[in-house]
Amino acid sequence: MGDDFDRDDSPPERDPNTPDMFGAPPPSPKPAPAEDEGAAYTVIARKYRPRSFDDLYGQEAMVRTLRNAFASGRIAHAFMLTGVRGVGKTTTARLLARALNYETDAIHEPSLDLREEGVHCRSIIEGRHMDVLELDAASRTGVGDIRDLLEGVRYAPVEARYKVYIIDEVHMLSTGAFNALLKTLEEPPPHAKFIFATTEIRKVPVTILSRTQRFDLRRVEPDVLVKNLEMIGENEGARVEAEGLMLIARAAEGSVRDGQSMLDQAIVQAEPGQTVTAASIRDMLGLADRAQTIGLFEQLMRGEAGAAIETFRQLYGYGANPDQVVMDLLDHAHGASVAKAVGPNALVMPKEQALRLAAVGAAVSQGVLARIWQLLLKAYDEVRRAPDAAAAVDMALIRLAYAADLPGPEEALKRLTGGEPVGGAGSQGAGPAGGGAPSGGGPAARQGGVAASAVARQAMPLSAPSTEPVAELKTFEDLLALIDRRRDIRLKMDVERFLRPISFRPGAIEYEPAPGAPNDLAQRLVSRLKDWTGERWLLSTQGGGGAESLWEKQKREQREVRAEIEEDPFVRSVMEAFPGAEIVGVRNLETAAEAAAPTEAAPPDEDGDDE
Repeated sequence: MGDDFDRDDSPPERDPNTPDMFGAPPPSPKPAPAEDEGAAYTVIARKYRPRSFDDLYGQEAMVRTLRNAFASGRIAHAFMLTGVRGVGKTTTARLLARALNYETDAIHEPSLDLREEGVHCRSIIEGRHMDVLELDAASRTGVGDIRDLLEGVRYAPVEARYKVYIIDEVHMLSTGAFNALLKTLEEPPPHAKFIFATTEIRKVPVTILSRTQRFDLRRVEPDVLVKNLEMIGENEGARVEAEGLMLIARAAEGSVRDGQSMLDQAIVQAEPGQTVTAASIRDMLGLADRAQTIGLFEQLMRGEAGAAIETFRQLYGYGANPDQVVMDLLDHAHGASVAKAVGPNALVMPKEQALRLAAVGAAVSQGVLARIWQLLLKAYDEVRRAPDAAAAVDMALIRLAYAADLPGPEEALKRLTGGEPVGGAGSQGAGPAGGGAPSGGGPAARQGGVAASAVARQAMPLSAPSTEPVAELKTFEDLLALIDRRRDIRLKMDVERFLRPISFRPGAIEYEPAPGAPNDLAQRLVSRLKDWTGERWLLSTQGGGGAESLWEKQKREQREVRAEIEEDPFVRSVMEAFPGAEIVGVRNLETAAEAAAPTEAAPPDEDGDDE
């Protein structure tokens, strides 16, 4: 009996050869899900959020100060981070929380070297650490919310080294909430640290600011932001034109987050594997073509109101916002002024565009540029408030083209004293500053200007103008002939040697400067042309596409003639017959004979007696 109980004859609970305890066939294997299938997409601004202080773009000054403070142990109890949106205030606050509580197997003190993940780093990054409390002051503004938060300040941290309180958008706290913070900030416990972030530093009471260590996070420069966008594009396998990245960087206005969000949107503007063009990014952002707006600015500075309106309507038809066009014109006025004072290298833009704005700055005075800037500021405000923004831009362009050619008060007084017209240089008097048509806008513009300055001319009759009319300068050769007649040898040599013409029309010259061109060539030429013709000329430089300069053309022709002579069979036979001989010069005998004919010819001998 006992043996029967000792034997284990009962069937096994499960047949090892059967995958199912009830004998069912094994289930068919499910296909492995595709990698990241169904996973939520993480936007670039979150995916590439800085994980260490080395990843903070454009904030080297703040990082250097914090690094020195941590190294010397002089760590403040409260920090105030301020700056525009997207420069990294909240990110810096979380990095500071990690640095204050940084701890590894080898490091047991606060450190800004966060390349290795510490004990508390992961939970702080994910926002679930017990000793790091983050408050959004935009949603919890009352004094009760702050009191509830500060109730636990007197208690020691549970896990980490410090209790860290991060209050975002601190300027939105109520007056009572700020007062509740004062005492704690004045005498905080040694285990508590406060980090505040705000975009409106002026709304924070001075009593709070005086109890914190303030850091102003700087706007990120476009060239620095472009490097960050290039890095992200390479990691994402997206190809974006360099000009498109610069458009994004400029539109971001110093905000890294805005730039990354725009890049996220720009990447999907092209099919996978294709390059995202600058034109598609410009359409995405609603921006006007910068080259066209520079052309519009040049037309305004020449006083061509009609052409300027046509250019604007073309841009408007392409989808450019009217206020954005005026904003671009403001940028160009600023760029021309800076280039005039410092040089084109001071402008953060493509070299070709910088040279064009520098040419505008060389053609007009700083006073004119300042006046244009003021008028554009007023026009920008009008365009934003006008019921019809496009019509407001039309009116602003007419006013700007007219005002660009008006003299300043001192010049106007000098002209009145000398009996000259008060208006612009090329319009026989463009009229008063309050209205009229621009110079260069056609006969109506000139007639209006003459009528506007009639009172001044009745008092002081005009002297006959001695300037050479601009209509005579129809080609580049006419320009060279004019310089030759005026006997400006230095200007003639510089123009012949360093000016590669691209296009020439009365009032405007486009050229490519040859290597070694003087920096003041455009300014000298514009000044001479204005004195000689009485018209305002605009010289714009391009990065390429210019024809040969006159000097380069002559040198090329000389080389071609010399090469042709060297290949002549007779010359080659002479060179072989006299080893070591070389050609030292080439002269045209017909030209030389014609030049010498007047001096060598003698009157015929009528007698014929002398032999």
